[in-house]
Amino acid sequence: MSIQTVADQIKSKVESSGFDRSVKFDTGADGVIVIDGATLSTTDGPADCTIKLSLDDLESLIAGDLNPTMAFMTGKIKVEGDMSVAMGLSSLLG
Repeated sequence: MSIQTVADQIKSKVESSGFDRSVKFDTGADGVIVIDGATLSTTDGPADCTIKLSLDDLESLIAGDLNPTMAFMTGKIKVEGDMSVAMGLSSLLG
């Protein structure tokens, strides 16, 4: 699956979530997804919080197959910036 395919999967959730912060999912060479409020982009830019993970782990996270807390504790997910933004992502991914 490509980063654009993942972005397309969550686009409707982002637009209707009421999420009012910015977060970047950074999958390294596979690309980025930047969510800023109700907008979503695959173009890199600044964000309140950056979540670094593999594209496979991002797919699993969105599908609900990867527990975000366990992934963070085991190092599959690294968070930079405002941790409270990462904690608020349940409205987007839940």
